[in-house]
Amino acid sequence: MTHLTPDHATRFATATLSHLGREYPYKMDLVLNGPEDAKPPREHHPIFHGSFDWHSCVHGWWQILRLARRFPDLAIAAEIRARADAMLVPDKVAVELAFLARPYSAAFERPYGWGWLLALHAEAERHDAPWAAALAPLAAAFAQRFHAFLPKLTYPLRVGTHFNIAFALLLARDWAETRDPALVTLIDARARDWFGQDRDCQAWEPGGDEFLSSALSEAHLMTAVLGSDFAGWFNTFLPRAADQHPATLFTPATVSDRSDGKIAHLDGLNLSRAWNWRTIAAALGPDHPVTPVAEATAQRHLAAALPHVTGDYMGEHWLATFALLTLDGL
Repeated sequence: MTHLTPDHATRFATATLSHLGREYPYKMDLVLNGPEDAKPPREHHPIFHGSFDWHSCVHGWWQILRLARRFPDLAIAAEIRARADAMLVPDKVAVELAFLARPYSAAFERPYGWGWLLALHAEAERHDAPWAAALAPLAAAFAQRFHAFLPKLTYPLRVGTHFNIAFALLLARDWAETRDPALVTLIDARARDWFGQDRDCQAWEPGGDEFLSSALSEAHLMTAVLGSDFAGWFNTFLPRAADQHPATLFTPATVSDRSDGKIAHLDGLNLSRAWNWRTIAAALGPDHPVTPVAEATAQRHLAAALPHVTGDYMGEHWLATFALLTLDGL
């Protein structure tokens, strides 16, 4: 089983530092309310204006802070801390926060970016630095958005792209466990409502531009929601998993063109599935018949994608985060 090493950390952090401050190309998530809104990304997002888009910049910061904590003696860790000291500061956070108050911004980065901002705040709190205190108002704003949104989301978002609700709730729930117990209660109730009675999942995936598994993201979330009851739920959700059925969940996706940003998502699918399967195996325990299959499948997916974390900017601006999730978890 592949595990995180200092060489991985240096490779990932070097690539990510190179694009966190790279302003262009940049894909804005912006509703123009007037001509005054037509300004460079840096003016809207003084922290998160790199890495091609807002959410990739957010989880790029999560990634490098995690690597600096895990490998504090690496030479690149000092550069990460210096960059964070300059960027994760209250005045810049205030501008990011003001963006959320603009008209028609309620759905900004919902729910993927919301979850990642909470994950970033949780990681920042693990450092002896002022970064978490600076980010706290932004984390509180996104937590409140989850509180407002989840009760009115009648149907779960099962897609394999940024709108997937299970993935976002994994990140949000991890943050909320020690900070917002009411949000944990809400997430668990909604997950049980949406997914609790799911049976015999057919796994019609992957779609051609997906980086998340609808089936496995759901199962991953339920490991946290159900705890000791997870194995019973999983046995009915994927009743033939020990026989590697549905086969698509056990087969790494083929990536035909890594310069195509949407097709390159499939490298992320392979990485996120590896993380899902590793977590599912741990939740099932060593005696469950699916566990060795899940572990082998995770390793197969990781091997298919890990060599391609860097090489083309369409993947390089975000894939290292998913590689880190696979190798080190949240």
